[in-house]
Amino acid sequence: MAERPRGKGGSDDAPGYNWLYGGKGSPPPDDADATRAVPRQPRPEETRVMSTVPRSGQPQRPPASPPPPRGPAPAKASSSRPRRTRPRFRARWLLILLLLWIVWLVAVPLFAWSKVNKVPFEPDGSRPADQPGTTYLMVGSDSRAGLSPKERKALGTGNAVGQRTDTIMLLHTGSGPNLLMSIPRDSLVAIPGHGTTKINAAFAYGGAKLLVKTIEDNTGIRIDDYVEIGFAGVVDVVDAVGGVTICPTQDMQDKLANLDIKKGCQTADGPTALGYARSRHTDAQFGDIGRAAHQREVVSAVGKKVVSPWTFINPFRYWKINMAAPDSFAFGDGTSPIRAAMWATAMTRVNGDNGLTCGVPISDLAVHWDPQRSKQMFDYIKKDATADIPKSLCTPTGTPK
Repeated sequence: MAERPRGKGGSDDAPGYNWLYGGKGSPPPDDADATRAVPRQPRPEETRVMSTVPRSGQPQRPPASPPPPRGPAPAKASSSRPRRTRPRFRARWLLILLLLWIVWLVAVPLFAWSKVNKVPFEPDGSRPADQPGTTYLMVGSDSRAGLSPKERKALGTGNAVGQRTDTIMLLHTGSGPNLLMSIPRDSLVAIPGHGTTKINAAFAYGGAKLLVKTIEDNTGIRIDDYVEIGFAGVVDVVDAVGGVTICPTQDMQDKLANLDIKKGCQTADGPTALGYARSRHTDAQFGDIGRAAHQREVVSAVGKKVVSPWTFINPFRYWKINMAAPDSFAFGDGTSPIRAAMWATAMTRVNGDNGLTCGVPISDLAVHWDPQRSKQMFDYIKKDATADIPKSLCTPTGTPK
């Protein structure tokens, strides 16, 4: 068989075949059916995946169903909801308990206040003009009214009748430190309509009104409020606060006051604190003046315990203290619950750096007030200048240092 000449490398007149593979050249003109050059197609970038054909004899798997359309992502509230709810639930209960506690703190004193006795104390006639600050007259009633024979024996109060007072104190509050000043019950002063005699006789003659009139006339200090404390009151309040600390400087034995204690600081219950505040036969030198100092000590110790945080946290103690008030205290007519609360708060600030505790300045143990020194003390109180009172004027017994 004769071999055809090659287009390139063969004879010059033979047509080349390079065009058949995309090279140069063209088909011969006389061959109309000659194969044309196929244009080269670009290959796709991604490789196609051939569908798998199951082998013969292998069970055919059903076509996978298309996944359901995606909706919004389910909220995770179901899993996190309890975690969020518990803190809110606890906070709600804490708020309810807090509100109930506040209601308790307000309601109990108001309920107790509705049962407190009110005493007319403002005298008739001329009185000192209003003065800066507030001055309370505090009277420890020696009345045995309301005490059974058994209680009188246990407390050593005796069986005296009528109204008497063995505790007279002035509490002044204002711009300076609080001042608690004792007035010995045996102080010799002029009592309107009764001449010169012991000051506690004014209470026996005319009650609170005459006592206020006597103090105002002899001191020039205006009495703004009145507080009366009974025998049972000291016992109930001291026991309600769980006892108070007293610090006798000597052993004290007084059968008339049912008292038998050793010297040194110690916790006293109600009957012991009362006996300590009433005893005047264990101090041979100062007698009634020394007793006044013990009374201030007990009163300030009670006030400190009453306003301690534990009083407001413990509902039982809070109830006992407030409910002791109706049987323990009487307040002057016109005294508001707020004013009574201010008095109770002031009683916690009468010792040490918080306040001053003094005896009225006296010149002898008879007991006569020192005309010059007592007038100086009264002027400081009238001017609400307790911060300026010198230490030599404010002494526990009232005698000069």
